[in-house]
Amino acid sequence: MTGFGTEGPDELVRAVEATLFASAAPLSAEAISLHLGGAAVKGALADLAAQYDGRGVQLVERGGRWHFQTAPDLAHLLRREREEVRRLSRAATEVLAIVAYHEPVSRAEIESIRGVQTAKGTLDVLMEAGWVRITGRREVPGRPVIYATTPDFLTHFGLDSRRDLPGIDELRAAGLLDPVDDALAAALDISGDGPGHGEDETDEPENPTGALESEDESA
Repeated sequence: MTGFGTEGPDELVRAVEATLFASAAPLSAEAISLHLGGAAVKGALADLAAQYDGRGVQLVERGGRWHFQTAPDLAHLLRREREEVRRLSRAATEVLAIVAYHEPVSRAEIESIRGVQTAKGTLDVLMEAGWVRITGRREVPGRPVIYATTPDFLTHFGLDSRRDLPGIDELRAAGLLDPVDDALAAALDISGDGPGHGEDETDEPENPTGALESEDESA
């Protein structure tokens, strides 16, 4: 599709709107531009977002990708009254949190923070969900695989970037931490001092040998 440089900004805005509306997934500005023959779409995206501001549907950017979403104050009108067939296990939730706050991170680093071995299926579940991805290998002996979150993770949790991840005080104020979870939060070192500075997780049986315990639970 070409010719948007001569047809005026309104036509480009309409074309961007149609492209986003027809897409099954959020799109980056680069992907939209490529679809529209290389048109400069950043200005059109800003105009379109302004046009939808305050309406029942809004245009938002999450993790560098754009999509339409229901206005937050109207979400209750469209909520489906059904339970999710599958929920993340506690292990998968902890691993996802560690990856989000410490990425890129290796499996050994995840296990060091949690104090238990991480079942292979736990990371597989998070990657199948599209929230965690392999980003490369650590340049150390053995070259272990390292993991990070994905743009889909940001989109699902309504985050513009990882800078919007809540701190420990916000999590506690929202009632998302109980005394046991406080130990995990300390291990995550959400305050920002980096991995490995907090206490090990305390909800697993004590291991007098000092070796990592293994978890036998499905994600």
